Amino acid sequence: MTENTPTDDDRLTALGYRQELRRSLSVLGNISMGFAVVSPVVGLYAAVQVGMGVAGGAWIWALPLCLLGQCLVVAVYSELASQWPLAGGAYQWSKRLAGPGVSWLSGWLWQFAVMFGNTTVAYLASPWLFALFGAVPTPAEQVLASVGFVLACTLVNAYGINLLRRFVGLGIAAEAVASVLVGLTLLLFFREHGFGLLTDMLDAPKALGISDTGAVLAAVAVAGWAFIGFDACVSTAEETKDAARQVPRAMWWSLLTVGIVVILNAVAVALAHPAPADVVAREDLDPVTTAITHAFGGWADKPFVLVVLISFTACLMASQGGAARGLYSLARDDVFPFSRHVRKVNRHRAPIGGLVAAAVVSCAALPLGLSTSAIGSLITFGGAATFVPFFLLTLVALVARLRGTWTPAGAVRYGRLGTPLNLLAVLWTGFEVVNICWPRAVLAPDGAPWYQIWAAPLGVGTVTLAGLGYLLARRPDRRMGEAGAPEHRHSDELAPAVR
Repeated sequence: MTENTPTDDDRLTALGYRQELRRSLSVLGNISMGFAVVSPVVGLYAAVQVGMGVAGGAWIWALPLCLLGQCLVVAVYSELASQWPLAGGAYQWSKRLAGPGVSWLSGWLWQFAVMFGNTTVAYLASPWLFALFGAVPTPAEQVLASVGFVLACTLVNAYGINLLRRFVGLGIAAEAVASVLVGLTLLLFFREHGFGLLTDMLDAPKALGISDTGAVLAAVAVAGWAFIGFDACVSTAEETKDAARQVPRAMWWSLLTVGIVVILNAVAVALAHPAPADVVAREDLDPVTTAITHAFGGWADKPFVLVVLISFTACLMASQGGAARGLYSLARDDVFPFSRHVRKVNRHRAPIGGLVAAAVVSCAALPLGLSTSAIGSLITFGGAATFVPFFLLTLVALVARLRGTWTPAGAVRYGRLGTPLNLLAVLWTGFEVVNICWPRAVLAPDGAPWYQIWAAPLGVGTVTLAGLGYLLARRPDRRMGEAGAPEHRHSDELAPAVR
């Protein structure tokens, strides 16, 4: 590096901030964070039962469609992350692309999307803990175990990025076993059905009283959950070396590698399952374990559950770390409730204030599952919360391009392709927001309370109204400075945040 080449700290200073978090991640470390959060195990094992339940073996085709749509989003994110490699990406980027009110609301929605995504991951992880001991939890026990997962991951995150990186590495090793090795083995040696199963809906729509089109749309709504979380690479941008170049690469690697593995495993599980009709009839609520134990024998049950549990835990740890860093980014600009506390960094240089706040918010949504199982409802709840900020940010970026107020200037630029890719990303995310938020009784258990069926629109509506209320009452947009210009907050202003 020559004397004239700016360092990461120089770039951060030029963007209006000083280095507080520990910049120790290589590109592989950043990819690991994204891979752990997107997670083929979490993405597929949570969605396969719901997807097969509504569209039979044909639900598989929803996965490549959603992967292609998410590639459009990553294209937009790559240009933004390369130009402004900052923690709290959606908030930081929209602050430089749009008016203060719009950009603040975009950051608010993105932040809650990450925290409520953690709600879903914690809830989906807890049954695997009980399965390790051969138990089936009651709805209340599952909620309590989910709270325990959130608190345990908060404790690990509090010890800083290096400890988090070690746990994430363990999770990726578990992913390699539970996804790549198991998936390939099932597909190559334990197929029970021909590939024709992948175009057979197994009369699932008829049994549910919906059309084939309705079944496909429901499967796409669920499949979208499998390809979110790549923005965790952005959350750790201020802890990644040469972030302007490496964060976009990490997002692409995370999404594409997970996408390929998810599709591989979805095909493998469907073709190796001894009785797919039982999944459609909701008599088998854990088709992945059924396929594994049928292929390998009963001895594989507990070891498989253990590696899946490790994968879920690593996903939650990495995602919670990302949520905390997003809160830290908002709070250091003093535009989030209780910013003075939320922006605190502990002696391990971890955003402890954000970790505590993220844990509280994530746990607040878990009562949705107190009365009956809420797997489908919480998948759509977490998915909707995530796709709304995807839509808003890609829309803000497109408007800025068309107005000529933003021309990508980072290391990653797509030139003339940038605008049409951005437009397609807006159309995709807008479609998926409506599709996921559409209330569907078929994604909830029989007799589920109304608020589970309406979980997605209720969650998005509540967060949006709360954000608008805070915006009007406290006017955080007035503390953001001029649109597109970062607040220059240096050592004197940030000193109280360092412990």
